[in-house]
Amino acid sequence: MSDLQPITKLNVSTNVDEEEIFGAQGYDLLNGDLNEGTIPHNRVFLWYKRECGLKPVTRIQLSFNDYMKNGLADAGYELVNRDLNAGVPGDHIFLWYFCGSTQYDIPIVNLQVTKDANEEPALLRDGWERLGCDLNRNAGGCFIYLWVKRATPSYICDIAATIDYTSDQQHFTDGYTRIDENVNRRAGGNFIFLWYRRSSDESKGISALEVSNTFQEQVNLQEKKFKRITFNLNKGTQGKDVYLWYSKEGCGEKMQSMAVLINSKTWMVYQKNGIFVLEKNLNEGNKGVKMYLAYK
Repeated sequence: MSDLQPITKLNVSTNVDEEEIFGAQGYDLLNGDLNEGTIPHNRVFLWYKRECGLKPVTRIQLSFNDYMKNGLADAGYELVNRDLNAGVPGDHIFLWYFCGSTQYDIPIVNLQVTKDANEEPALLRDGWERLGCDLNRNAGGCFIYLWVKRATPSYICDIAATIDYTSDQQHFTDGYTRIDENVNRRAGGNFIFLWYRRSSDESKGISALEVSNTFQEQVNLQEKKFKRITFNLNKGTQGKDVYLWYSKEGCGEKMQSMAVLINSKTWMVYQKNGIFVLEKNLNEGNKGVKMYLAYK
């Protein structure tokens, strides 16, 4: 259990004047330039507050297109209206946060930024949770990810997938966190996102994930009592039918974090450090970005 006070407010600075204002308002600076490595380069920093008596932040999301914003706004998420790719030619990325009180909302007590794949396995082993969007998405530079640490250990208890954006608000309202990366990236077809919910009850946790891209693999996983996520993760493309499967069977270690890997360096780094990487490309058979699922 963490002894840190929960985080209650977030903000983003995109210039020196804003940095001075947030410092004067009692915000703490998260040490990590969110635009590092981009050309041209603009200083972008994340700031946070821990305030007694206010509701804690329990979920953080990122949007990289206007369609992703609608469900967040309708579900009551707070928008930090500063572009994390300000001044560079990448996607317009915005940060949103939510102070929830469902059984799936566990206070966030700490934040961290990574800029190198070699930093990530140690955080996963220590119970940190990686958010899904590369903060330099389509801007070049480093692969930058934001990580959160929660007040108590928690486990992924439910997984879902959505096609396009029609059910985003409902999923946010139901306590899900969206992995903010389109698994059909550059593949054509629909925008497809994976989602998960967390529980402090380890007995409700998922123990294993698998990916299938043939009919026989589907049969084999059914025989092993794995459950299939409804949607084909390659829907709308010319690739193979790709399905995600999960199991809650067994009494082994339960899953605390899952990540969509698009940085090829992470695949080997994760495996060398004992993080499960499912060696099935989620864009198998099409020209989309190669991506793999990992979990701990």
